[in-house]
Amino acid sequence: MDTHADELPGAVQELGTPDRIRQLETQVAQLQQAVTSHAVIDQAMGVIVAVGRMTPDEAWDALRETSMCTNIKLRHVAELVVVWGRDGVLAAEIREELSVRLKRRIPG
Repeated sequence: MDTHADELPGAVQELGTPDRIRQLETQVAQLQQAVTSHAVIDQAMGVIVAVGRMTPDEAWDALRETSMCTNIKLRHVAELVVVWGRDGVLAAEIREELSVRLKRRIPG
């Protein structure tokens, strides 16, 4: 059975319109960005769990609170924490705020 494009339901026909294609391309780009951000945040949480002897939930709270208190986007805070985990250098713009959160959990 041959089906021509003009016989397909409206939703399928609309897929090929330039506006719909742009909309889908934008959505795909946003989803790719979200996946990348999520991975960086997970890595940063891992660093904080290891260094701060925290649970993942506590590490998430530490990242989120550091982001809010410094007015730096969460993704950027996470990137800085990942660099710290790799290089041992914590960026000055988050050092004090994150230190406060880590001191709450590290005994002694």
